[in-house]
Amino acid sequence: MFDGLTAETLARMQFAFTVSFHIIFPAFSIGLASFLAVLNGLYLWTRDQTYLALFNYWKKIFAVAFGMGVVSGIVMSYQFGTNWSVFSDKTGPILGPLMAYEVLSAFFLEAGFLGIMLFGRARVGDKLHMFATAMVAFGTLMSATWILSVNSWMQTPAGYSINELGQFVPEDWWAIVFNPSFPYRLVHMVLAAYLTTALVVGGAGALHLLRDRADAAARRMFSMAMWMLIVVAPLQILAGDFHGLNTLEHQPAKIMAMEGHYDSHPDGAPLILFGIPNAEEKRIDYAIEIPKLSSLILKHHWDAPLDGLDTIPDEDEPPVAIVFWSFRVMVGLGFAMLGLGAWSLWRRVRGKLYDDKWLHRTSVLMGPMGFVAVLAGWITTEVGRQPFTVYGLLRTSDSLAPVAAPAVAASLLAFIIVYFFVFGAGTFYLLRMMGKPVGTLDPLRADGPIRTAGITPIQQTEVHEKGAV
Repeated sequence: MFDGLTAETLARMQFAFTVSFHIIFPAFSIGLASFLAVLNGLYLWTRDQTYLALFNYWKKIFAVAFGMGVVSGIVMSYQFGTNWSVFSDKTGPILGPLMAYEVLSAFFLEAGFLGIMLFGRARVGDKLHMFATAMVAFGTLMSATWILSVNSWMQTPAGYSINELGQFVPEDWWAIVFNPSFPYRLVHMVLAAYLTTALVVGGAGALHLLRDRADAAARRMFSMAMWMLIVVAPLQILAGDFHGLNTLEHQPAKIMAMEGHYDSHPDGAPLILFGIPNAEEKRIDYAIEIPKLSSLILKHHWDAPLDGLDTIPDEDEPPVAIVFWSFRVMVGLGFAMLGLGAWSLWRRVRGKLYDDKWLHRTSVLMGPMGFVAVLAGWITTEVGRQPFTVYGLLRTSDSLAPVAAPAVAASLLAFIIVYFFVFGAGTFYLLRMMGKPVGTLDPLRADGPIRTAGITPIQQTEVHEKGAV
């Protein structure tokens, strides 16, 4: 199955496979944690039972997604010590503390308050329960902050020196954490998480509206999701523009691959909408392009010159075809989200938000597209960094551990089998939960963890006794 592939290629495939599974869960849990905090706050403010029902509905989905994200993340950390031990040795003095800060300040925070958020409302009171919910949401954002700082440093390294052993050692932690690309990447990722969650919530609400237009909970979640789309989608497009300008400054080869610019354009570069990258001839075949628009977008002037990959040594070029297409998938889906939000706003103004079946069907189809866009964006930024792990300083080929190709192939095959079984089952369970209407849980079932035999809550006993009478 993997005959003819080198250990480096297999190790990269393994990491790409595991990180692709992992990233979709944090992207969902970041947005969903904030959504839960908003729902809980609105319930405490208005005492509207619909908000409470939605909170109880989505908190169970959050718990499952959070657990799957934790499990998938653990596997990735092991690969740093197995397949990429040289990378870990050289970057450990910088990346190691940052990863530790993520665990200590963020993961412990969200995991510590998670139990209170899930089971503690009747035990600690509304105020402390709201505080715990807010801390879970804050913890997910903090976790994203540290992880994005780590990855951004690999993209735009700063605040370091290299010792006699060839290791990157810290000189200025402020420069390391707040490296040049970090603010743009953090904003871009958090907004992507909110859009991903809005699409999932909107898709679930639309599904229930197709079954019952009078479903109050479905109306509420669909309305909230569509408001999020129309507000956040334009912000994401603006943030993406700023991020692109930053990438042009610090990683020009990545922008060249994204734009498909094999050749330099001294008098204004065209925006290539579609085409087929031809790596051998170094051109875009069958290109559909708009003259000089790329220069206008990237440098805000029609005739601004833009360098092409002809200015980059061949051995330093990223894989153009992958970056070219993944970027277009991400951008295309971003504008599709904006279009869905605008459509919902138009129907809302016309008083038809809950009656337009085609809007609801489209929302269901768009439900998983946030995950696709996140994966496409991640592929763009990570493959566009190649052939380096630390951009311009440490090559991927020099980061690999001394592992044999057959060993990596065997572990990759094992990952594929186990992941599709475990995470396939988990995803199926999540979809089943979302497919059930809000408020369909057994009212006699206690909202808390399962207790050992012989320990029965008094409140639950009283409910059963009243029901028996």
